[in-house]
Amino acid sequence: MLPVISNQRMNAYLKEIADLCGINKKLTTHVARHTCATVVLLANEVSIENVAKILGHSNTKMSHHYAKVLDSSIMRDMEKVRVNFKI
Repeated sequence: MLPVISNQRMNAYLKEIADLCGINKKLTTHVARHTCATVVLLANEVSIENVAKILGHSNTKMSHHYAKVLDSSIMRDMEKVRVNFKI
């Protein structure tokens, strides 16, 4: 459905977006994959197995490289434990 473009072309678009938004960090497709895995998917409780599939990985080992554990997800999980134990 969407046109497939090269990483080089996508990086050029991301650079343009960063310039327009005043973002000083160098945006690349690599950064976008990390952001998607961490901020968009895992922060919204998407399983690591589904993250792997979405990113096109054959197993979850590579996805763990992209998906950093967020403090917010740790807090959310610990809150579940607290509720289950009625602490």
